[in-house]
Amino acid sequence: MIITISGKAGSGKSTVARELAKQLKLKHYSIGDLMRQMAKERNISLLELGKAAEKDKSIDKELDERQIKLGKGENNFVIDGRLTAHFIPNADIKVFLECEDRVRAERILKDERKDEKSKDMNGVISKIRERESSERKRYKQYYGIDYYDEEMYNLVIDTTKLNVKEVVDRITGNMGRRK
Repeated sequence: MIITISGKAGSGKSTVARELAKQLKLKHYSIGDLMRQMAKERNISLLELGKAAEKDKSIDKELDERQIKLGKGENNFVIDGRLTAHFIPNADIKVFLECEDRVRAERILKDERKDEKSKDMNGVISKIRERESSERKRYKQYYGIDYYDEEMYNLVIDTTKLNVKEVVDRITGNMGRRK
């Protein structure tokens, strides 16, 4: 079984994916963690990495190839990332997590993501919107897709008022249903 978790920054992708993988006893992979690692290796912020990726397709290509390889070479895992549903089309379940901007910003402020933080709520919201705008622009340009397009997913969940357990329960409750 392969489950992809996509969604907006701060919507709970990695947290939900980790918990879901734990509950189902599957491996967990995170494209966001990989991107943060790449940014750290280059000694730049995540936003700066995104801006660099607008000019240097090799950054996205590296991430894409890793996802494609996983989808073709492995089974029994949960993976979270913006384009996982696109690059792993054979996934059994493709989930998109939606969430209100203010709640996403609050979650990021509470998290250990220094590269996405700002001094105040409006600053965080501005940073995540800028990052998402950069990503959507690249994805549209490179692949002709918009990862916000709900047609790509079997299940769309608004996590604004849900805790992690409730989101995981919704996913597991929909595991028998596929598009």
